[in-house]
Amino acid sequence: MSSAGDLKVSSRGQMSLPAEARRRWGLNEGGRVGFLDIGGAVLIVPGGVEPLRREILDLVSESEWEAARTGFGDPDLANE
Repeated sequence: MSSAGDLKVSSRGQMSLPAEARRRWGLNEGGRVGFLDIGGAVLIVPGGVEPLRREILDLVSESEWEAARTGFGDPDLANE
């Protein structure tokens, strides 16, 4: 399967995912996808954004969260 390509957006704002991606993600009969607008791109996420959010949050350790909360040693950054 190609991991990149172009999709055409209809006048109603609709587009179709390639069949191979729908099969791989289990979306042949329909299903949920999420999107993340990251400025210059939109990422399509199978299963919706919330499962991805939980997975990412689970990857961050408590010590990493604490370092982020304290500004990674920079008090000015901690107040941003």
